[in-house]
This record gives sequence, C-alpha cells and structure tokens, in this order.
Amino acid sequence: MAGKIFPKGIAYASICLMLAMPNMQGQLTQNERKAEVGDAPADPGPLASDLSPALEPAAIHAAMRKVADWQTSRIKDTPSQDWTFATLYLGLLSASRTLHEPAYRDLVLDVATHYGWTLGPRKQHADDQAIGQSYLALYRENPDPTRIGPTRSQFDQVMELPDDPSKPVWWWCDALFMAPPVWTGLSEATHDPRYLNYMHHEWQVTSDLLWDPQEHLFSRDATYLDKHEKNGRKLFWSRGNGWVMGGLVQVLEHLPANDPHRAFYVDKLRQMADAVAKIQSPDGLWRPGLLDAADYSEPETSGSAFFVYALAWGVNHKILDRTRFEPVVKRGWAGLLQHVYSDGRLGCVQPIGAAPGAYTTSASYVFGVGAFLLAGSELDIWAQQHPAPLRHRQRAGAH
Repeated sequence: MAGKIFPKGIAYASICLMLAMPNMQGQLTQNERKAEVGDAPADPGPLASDLSPALEPAAIHAAMRKVADWQTSRIKDTPSQDWTFATLYLGLLSASRTLHEPAYRDLVLDVATHYGWTLGPRKQHADDQAIGQSYLALYRENPDPTRIGPTRSQFDQVMELPDDPSKPVWWWCDALFMAPPVWTGLSEATHDPRYLNYMHHEWQVTSDLLWDPQEHLFSRDATYLDKHEKNGRKLFWSRGNGWVMGGLVQVLEHLPANDPHRAFYVDKLRQMADAVAKIQSPDGLWRPGLLDAADYSEPETSGSAFFVYALAWGVNHKILDRTRFEPVVKRGWAGLLQHVYSDGRLGCVQPIGAAPGAYTTSASYVFGVGAFLLAGSELDIWAQQHPAPLRHRQRAGAH
C-alpha cells in the first residue's frame, strides 16, 4: 500500500513514517509511565453500592467526589505534563468548580507552578500541548499573563514552522482533543486570530484524512483506514472517537459565536452524536470497537465517558435535541456508575493504546477519570437546567 494517496495529497508512506517515529503517543520515557497513571489489580474490591444514577445534583456530586478523591489520593505527589495527566487535570478543574472543592483546583495549580506554566518538551506534538487546556482554565480564573506566556511563545514558534501537507501535524484523531482546544483558548484569551486560523487549518487537514463520511466516525490514523472488525465492518475505536467529540465541545466552548467555521464543528458534533447514539449498548455504554459490539465482552468507560460528556454538552447548549439524546445520556451515566468501585476506582478503562485492546474490569487510568469528571460536571449543569420532578427526587433519595 506504500504510495497510496489520501485526501489533499497526504501520502500513506509519510503517515507510516510518522507512526514509526519515537515521539508517537505512548512511547514516552519510563519516568512518564509511572504506576500512578493507572493499574489493574487482581482484586479491586466490591463495586460501589451507594451511588444513584438520578440526574440531580446531590447524586451526581456524590459520584464525582468519590471518584475524584480516590484518584487524587494516588497522584498528588506525581506532577506530569503528559497527555494522560493533562486530561485528568482538566477533569479535576471542572470538578472543582462543580463541587466547590478548592483542593482539586489547588492540585492542578501546584502542577502548573511546578512546571513554570510550560508545555511538554515536544513543541509541535499535540500530546505535549494538552496540558495547556488547564493553564488556560486557570488563566480565565486569574488572568495573569505569566500563566499563558510560555504557551503563547511556543505557539508563535510553531506557527513559523513550514507546513507540509504530506505530513499532517495532527495525524491521529486523539490529537483533536489534545491540541485544538488550546489553540482556540489562546486565541480567546489574547484576541489574536492567528491561533484560530492555525487550528482551523490543521483540524481540516486531519478531518480530510480520517473522517468517514458514511459512518460519521474517525479512523484512529491512516493505518486504520482499511482495517475491519471480525464482522466485516470498519474498525472505529471508541476512545479515539471519544477524544474527537470531547475536543469538539472544548473547541466550541471557546470559539466565537460569529466565527465563520463554527458551523463546521457543530455539524461534525451532530453527525457524530447521531452515529454513537445509534450504537449504544443496552448497558448504556460503548464497546472498544464501535461497530462490532458483539466481539467485545466488556464496555470501555473512558470512551463512553467522553460520549456522555459531549452529548450532554450538546444538549445543554441546544445544539443537540434533548428529546432525542436525553435517554442516551441517562443510560450512559447509569452505565458508568456500574463500574465505580466502593473505594472510588473507575474500572473498565482501556490502557494507553491506539485501537481496541485487552483489559480487565478493574483497569483504571487517569485519563478515564478525567473524562468521567467532565461528564459529571456537564450533567450537573443539565440537572440545574432540567430539575427532576419532586416525586422522582424523593424516589431517587431512597435508592
């Protein structure tokens, strides 16, 4: 297949070369792969029996706090600029606002201070830009220029690098969560349209390469464009598409309402939302391989949490129809709670990977917790906007 040409002249051989390079996702130093990223114990203990799936603030808060407290107790002394932790930090900041818990925010602030508000070492790599989302969130809270200065300086340098259409900067779909929200947020903070223009261009390059116009889903990267499940359908990774949907709503959250490209991202969110809603499993969650659920015995909670987060955000912002997606969101949240253990561990999180892979029900990793906390915070907004009837609240309280 070498030499096969993909949209806009992107060469398959070039993509494969990038996949083999040592800076690919998952091939960081051993120091970045400490046990605190996650584990899968043989005996995780019993599942939680004190959580309610009711979409009301008290129930949502209880689940979020249980999971957040378990996770923070494991990583409070292990700061990291890695994308795995960057996802968790974003979730913790969201949880801090939702739960009015300053400890979560202070943990992330300590990390930012520890690194001097700098991004990861690979200047152009999306994974090392992901922590910038947390820096921007903290900047919006306290607009001290030092909080975004290093990011701005680095992005100014990145924009000066030559553009090679045959080697997209964001060549894997996960990158659409890691980098675009940082570029969008920096443009919002500085009122400098250059960052948005860069983001729009690179997002389109990645979309042209990996978007499937029939299935309305993203392939993980160019090497998966022709891979199929056992049932013959194309292989689409749950978490990969969860990354994209999470990235879409993070971009839309900070994109100007009058931006001429906004309709493009709204349309992508709507198409993906419809696609994932149709393939939700009866337990409310999604399998690692989206189009062959029967071949996977267990659901995957990190991808599922991103779907719940993005769908709830879309409804809350009146982009998605509430009648159509409310049952999907409710089943999804209830399904996620079925994988929280009594100590707060969130299980069934697939480890770092690039495609559906093996894991046990006890497996828990920081990026899955980050997605769970983002989902919970968005559901809290949902609950505030659509309070349950009194009779339902009374019934839920007796659960």
